[in-house]
Amino acid sequence: MLLDSLSLQSVLPPAVLCFTSVIGLVLCDFHNVRPGRYLFKPLAATAFLWLALSLDATATAYGSWLLSALVCCMVGDLFLMPDSERTFLTGLTAFLCGHLLFAVAFLQLPSSSLGLIISSVPAIVLLVVVLRWLSPHVNRKMKIPVVLYIVVITAMLLCAGLTAGQPAAIVVIVGAWGFALSDVAVARTQFVKPNSRSSRLWGTPLYFFSQMVLASSLAFI
Repeated sequence: MLLDSLSLQSVLPPAVLCFTSVIGLVLCDFHNVRPGRYLFKPLAATAFLWLALSLDATATAYGSWLLSALVCCMVGDLFLMPDSERTFLTGLTAFLCGHLLFAVAFLQLPSSSLGLIISSVPAIVLLVVVLRWLSPHVNRKMKIPVVLYIVVITAMLLCAGLTAGQPAAIVVIVGAWGFALSDVAVARTQFVKPNSRSSRLWGTPLYFFSQMVLASSLAFI
């Protein structure tokens, strides 16, 4: 049923670009080939913007907010390419805006209080677990931005839960949770195990998969 709503002509080209770019990005990050990161990461980010535009994102309020969120995520991707605390904070801000804009996009859809109640338990568990895990590893300067970021992620997950019962709900919820969990890999690399290559092996594919899933939700609106 879901696949029936997706036009192969709209989805396939950006999906192929994303798949090949993510493979290249993961290989380059694992082998520490820095020029490859600067090539493949923007290409992979371009893929989810391409998909959103192919699905006529600007035709609805939901699509416009979603597209704005995806643009913020692409900006965040670009700022996370260098390994420096300054660009990381800028990238974190861009992603925080992205999470907020996704939440606003989800609020454009009819809401379900039952969906909110059901989603609140895992979202709050994630909030508490991640805060307790990260807290000993985050320096004083970064504590407030990191706490704010995690709270915003939780809000996004709750807003995704509100879409329960809508045609796009399963795509929205899967994409939102995938995005949130991919942030755990970024946090591990940045604060717990700096420059961890293993985190990027699963975090990078999960992140771009989630962005593509969220972009594809436009087909069900």
